[in-house]
Amino acid sequence: MSTPPTPQDQQHPHPEPLWRPDPARAAASRLVDFQRWAAAHHGAPAAPLAPTATDTEAATRYADLHRWSTDDLTRFWTAVTEYFDVRFHTPPTAVLAEPATMPGAKWFPGATLNYAEHALRAAEDPANADRPALLHLDERTTEPTATTWSELRRQVGSLAAALRTLGVRPGDRVSAYLPNVPQAAVALLATAAVGATWTSCAPDFGARSVLDRLQQIEPTVLFAVDGYHYGGKDHDRTGVVAELRRELPTLRTVIHVPLLGTPAPEGTLRYDDLVSSDVEPAFEPVPFDHPLWVLYSSGTTGLPKAIVQSQGGILVEHLKQAALHLDLGPDDRFLWYTSTGWMMWNFLLAGLLTGSTVVTYDGSPGHPDTGALWSVAARTRATVLGTSAAYVIASRKADLHPGRDLDLSAVRCLGTTGSPLPPDGFQWIYDEVEPDLWLASVSGGTDVCSCFVGGVPTLPVHLGEIQAPCLGAAVESWDADGHPHTDTVGELVVTKPLPSMPTGFWNDPDGHRYHDSYFDTYPGTWRHGDWITATSRGTVVIHGRSDSTLNRQGVRMGSADIYEVVERLPEIAESLVIGLEEPDGGYWMPLFVVLAPGAELDEDLTARIRTSLRTELSPRHVPDEVITVAGLPHTLTGKRLEVPVKRLLGGTPLTRAVNPGSVDNLDHLRFFERLATTRKQP
Repeated sequence: MSTPPTPQDQQHPHPEPLWRPDPARAAASRLVDFQRWAAAHHGAPAAPLAPTATDTEAATRYADLHRWSTDDLTRFWTAVTEYFDVRFHTPPTAVLAEPATMPGAKWFPGATLNYAEHALRAAEDPANADRPALLHLDERTTEPTATTWSELRRQVGSLAAALRTLGVRPGDRVSAYLPNVPQAAVALLATAAVGATWTSCAPDFGARSVLDRLQQIEPTVLFAVDGYHYGGKDHDRTGVVAELRRELPTLRTVIHVPLLGTPAPEGTLRYDDLVSSDVEPAFEPVPFDHPLWVLYSSGTTGLPKAIVQSQGGILVEHLKQAALHLDLGPDDRFLWYTSTGWMMWNFLLAGLLTGSTVVTYDGSPGHPDTGALWSVAARTRATVLGTSAAYVIASRKADLHPGRDLDLSAVRCLGTTGSPLPPDGFQWIYDEVEPDLWLASVSGGTDVCSCFVGGVPTLPVHLGEIQAPCLGAAVESWDADGHPHTDTVGELVVTKPLPSMPTGFWNDPDGHRYHDSYFDTYPGTWRHGDWITATSRGTVVIHGRSDSTLNRQGVRMGSADIYEVVERLPEIAESLVIGLEEPDGGYWMPLFVVLAPGAELDEDLTARIRTSLRTELSPRHVPDEVITVAGLPHTLTGKRLEVPVKRLLGGTPLTRAVNPGSVDNLDHLRFFERLATTRKQP
């Protein structure tokens, strides 16, 4: 069992927050309204949020609510379903079946419902008929295209009826090879309405990557694009789609989505024909734990895990997360930069559950320049904008001034995820985007399609710290012996079940792989694989993945802390550090850097890297070597491949160290294979 790293001191070095919520705005939030209602109906702690409340008082009020939400799961999740008026076609016999253990917790036994019915509820109000449910932009358009609530409901009804006519039944798998376009949202909702199970891959995935995923679940339907536009270029995918059709023998129907305008191939159906009728949607009542979709792990070693999440579990978790933690409502426009191959696309559609307008963008966030995503937010008047920590840092390095150069006055909340947002990223946002902006940095995972820790609209934002654990998520930081602690780095664990935890993995009938993924280290407790600090003021700091921890002289260190220091230097575009135990008992810790254009790794830059790490972290954080590389390998969703690189440098052949179909650029990975061979030579 591992011991935690020793990153920078997190003992509240910055006592004053970067931002405090406006008292009137905080008091009007859905979170405050929910607590007031839950106190009256379900025994939640009642504490008025006074306009003059101090930071400590606001933190105490939220901590009391969070404690209630995790101490009394039955009351809390009952309150969520009643507050949001979840429509059970058949009522549940309980909230949690006994025993409520992990893995295997069974939520709302006996209940039936339908996720799509809730996603389209706003369309039932005639006042919303002409209000946009979806706004779409791509690289070639300057103004967004709107799909109204009434039109979205009509298209979903038409497509769901077509799927039923094609023989799709509850439990069948419907797959998609589509970008982040309105057609993908319609197809997911139609699939859920039928009670079938959705799964999607982004069209930048190659055939092998898609087949590694879809062959596991044996889909009967494939929505397939002819190509997509990205980085100023058209990317034809007809050859990939043809290969998918050959290699997926269970397919009965292929539905052609012609984004590049090519005719439908022989034997396929035209998407536009299937959404042309005017049919009232019919929502199949399914059990609470009925599979809604299958998401996938990155699959860097072996096949990706096919993670199954339920209609009911996702519904109640996303209602809570979108409405209470992002404060989304009918007046919002919700934009999160994502692709259909990342769980954030599924979470983006949670905006529909709150009646918000969802903004979909198909294109590069960096084309024609690094500021493209900020421009999309300005043009769509997004109120809640989500991006990655990497994009924030790229914007800082590009010396962008989005708050000065664009009209971002509509943006009230900026969300970040994907990797830890370093303190420099926090500061840049408040310096260059907007000083009066709620920064909702969040951390969770594909595994739950939600957040363990994230934004709270009533709390201040502190430099480098996530605001708090999310309601219902019993998050703690544990030491190696399984004891919780504060203000000390430990393993992120979740001690009680969440509704959106997987019902299991596909083709894992005895649950062995599911158990080993999360519950092997601490039996009965979810270990997520992140190093965190739970601070005494209730905030959380994420230090990176615990399965790629550096161990030098018996002291463990988080790689994310090194990246934060190194990538602050303007000459460094990206970095990767690994620690390799050598056969002679030695330990080699190289730092690989991708240089910014025009930069050179000379003695001066190397010395500044070493000095920065020694000064800001510790002498143990200074690498043995600094090595330039042309580029770093990532997963298909953009995460650095630390563990496979370590395996390669340890002599593991590439085909065993990593699943090639999970990597964005194999040439970048082959560099490390060659380096391993070179190091072995005398």
